[in-house]
Amino acid sequence: MACLSFSACSTVTCSSNRDGHEPNEQNISSVKINGTSCYPSAKVELSGQRNGDVTVASENLYISTQEVRQNIPTKKQLVDPFRQGLIIEEGVGYRQTVVIRSYEVGPDKTATLESVLNLLQETALNHVWMSGLLGDGFGATHGMMRNNLIWVVSRMQVQVDHYPIWGEIMEIDTWVGASGKNGMRRDWLLRSHATGLVFARATSTWVMMNRQTRRLSKMPDEVRAEISPWFIGQQAIKEDIPEKIEKLDDNAKYIISGLKPKRSDLDMNQHVNNVKYVWWMLEAIPDKFFENHQLSGIILEYRRECGSSDVVQSLCEPNEGGLIADGIQQDNNIRLLSGFSRSSGVIEGNGLLQSLNPGPSSYTHLLQAKGESRNEEILRGKTTWNRKINSLPLQG
Repeated sequence: MACLSFSACSTVTCSSNRDGHEPNEQNISSVKINGTSCYPSAKVELSGQRNGDVTVASENLYISTQEVRQNIPTKKQLVDPFRQGLIIEEGVGYRQTVVIRSYEVGPDKTATLESVLNLLQETALNHVWMSGLLGDGFGATHGMMRNNLIWVVSRMQVQVDHYPIWGEIMEIDTWVGASGKNGMRRDWLLRSHATGLVFARATSTWVMMNRQTRRLSKMPDEVRAEISPWFIGQQAIKEDIPEKIEKLDDNAKYIISGLKPKRSDLDMNQHVNNVKYVWWMLEAIPDKFFENHQLSGIILEYRRECGSSDVVQSLCEPNEGGLIADGIQQDNNIRLLSGFSRSSGVIEGNGLLQSLNPGPSSYTHLLQAKGESRNEEILRGKTTWNRKINSLPLQG
């Protein structure tokens, strides 16, 4: 960061004065930017306590109030006490400790898939934050900002073994690697802080898009030079040949039409956040199935961005096969749930086979933007499910 010349104190004027006295004046001994004490020689007026807006009255202020509030590092940081994060994996990976909060769980007191995906996104951004490469974009590096580029996700896969519960402390590890010539892979591993039990694994592929033209772009050499030192070869989910997801048509069994993005669905890149897509996908699944099953895996293939004016249609088709049939094919064991298996004799003795009627264990999904002449694909997806343990009746 460039050295800045500031005087030792500045005057802060609060414009709201309920007592009718002269506005309070106080000396700011220092403003810390990236761990360095700076002394701004500018008069800053707090224009109102209601909205907290801050306006700079002097043109000589070298650091904007946004930079002061965000405090984005310009150099690599090893520890972030505010976000409970630290750099790992020989200085290139990132680990963040989080607590599952009340608004991140559903009726069963376990974290929702949407909450898990939001945590993946947040830790990814915090990783870039800690690297010292973050510009003022949504995860964009300085080189990307100079080339007017943003990140967009093209594919994501999440495998869930267990869902964390309300109040549980969880560690999330994330790291990046190369994906072809112009892409980047980002992986995550989620585990219990108390027991080390792995909750979930995730992997994703990201490409660059021009902010103005909204077209995909090659990776500039200066951006490659920025991010390639952070690449490692470790993979959370090994997928030699990505699973192909078939495109659904209007003959799909379940269809929900007329979905419209809200203002709150847009992110800083001015398109619908990818987590919202998952919510639209799951809405098409029948309520009865959703109540008795828990999602164990999801694959998302993003085809185009969704804007605020798009009208979206969600299509869903069950892949018939049955939970029992799928389980028997794995390792010659009858696997009812992840981490839950019994011998066939015990199962038959308890009557569990009779309680599990054949039904779909996975669904294929499609989100498309409805147009006057043709529809445009937004996303293809596939979800896999396990029957909830508490819905299995045990007989004596």
